[in-house]
Amino acid sequence: MGRFGNQADHFLGALGFAKGLNRTLILPHWVEYRYGETKSIQVPFNKYFNVKPLLEYHRVILMDDFMKNLAKSVWPKNKRISFCYVARDGKESKGCNAKEGNPFGPFWDTFGIDFVGSEFYGPLHYDVHHSKVAKEWEKRYNPKDWPVLAFSGAPASFPVQLENRMLHRYLVWNEEIGQKAKQFINTKLPKGQFIGIHLRNGIDWSRACEHVTQSPNLFAAPQCLGYRNEHGLATKELCFPSKSTIIKTLKKLIKKMKALSIFVASDADHMTDTLSSSLKSLKVSVHRLEPSNPHVELAILGLSNHFVGNCISSFSAFVKRERDARGLPSSFWAFPLNGPWSDGVDSDKLNKHDEF
Repeated sequence: MGRFGNQADHFLGALGFAKGLNRTLILPHWVEYRYGETKSIQVPFNKYFNVKPLLEYHRVILMDDFMKNLAKSVWPKNKRISFCYVARDGKESKGCNAKEGNPFGPFWDTFGIDFVGSEFYGPLHYDVHHSKVAKEWEKRYNPKDWPVLAFSGAPASFPVQLENRMLHRYLVWNEEIGQKAKQFINTKLPKGQFIGIHLRNGIDWSRACEHVTQSPNLFAAPQCLGYRNEHGLATKELCFPSKSTIIKTLKKLIKKMKALSIFVASDADHMTDTLSSSLKSLKVSVHRLEPSNPHVELAILGLSNHFVGNCISSFSAFVKRERDARGLPSSFWAFPLNGPWSDGVDSDKLNKHDEF
């Protein structure tokens, strides 16, 4: 579902689900949407991430390897059944219609996969942490009779379930992405501490934020507001922080950290000119990656000395989870609600990233 940030949430959930069922996870391709392309592009999992760290947690195999070496015997063409909770709209009446629409059709077509039938698994669910559902899955879908479970959608919740957040420690950038991030830091940023920030401010985001007060757990909001909104309800400022909030927050951080530079990742306006002008007296430089590469940008943000992200954004959530796993400090624009972060940064809390 969605773009990379959403897919990463789903991946962690699927990894936890596979572990709970004690089934090998076939690592899916990432789905990308490129300008001018009518169909989605499918990118191999290891184009961006190492497989080896995942094996420390559970059994996994690349989808290419599975289809090339095992599918013929383990999952023959006449036994390829698609799984869905209930019937989906499409050409088939009362079927999963697993290949209906984009990215569904292009995803399965990448591997020449067609389905001969549908299986509705409801009312079973994916939460293997708080129930005996794993045993129910095994009883209903015995591995001997059902060696492969092929879902029409990820067997995971969005945003990522709280218990699966820690699995991000096994999601490690591969050498190519890691090297590009380090090269940028070493060659483009002045030596010294730098702050990584994510600005989500495109027109589609602006429109989504207009409805945030009616959706207290919109997108990745639980990462700062809590899964039961125990830290408050989402606000427009939390979703779409003002320039004033951004600048005040950065000024406090720069003074506290003695930072020399800021790295900006954004879906639209990087605010490089505005930030450079507003922070001129603090003698910091403002940088962005050109041309843009979201995966390298994520890796750079993960390596920053402090990260400030958007509470509602799943892109920011990716960075936050990675940094939490490594014990690095992070914070969010305009959070805590009605607290010191809404007008700047409480320096006493800079290194207490678990509070945010």
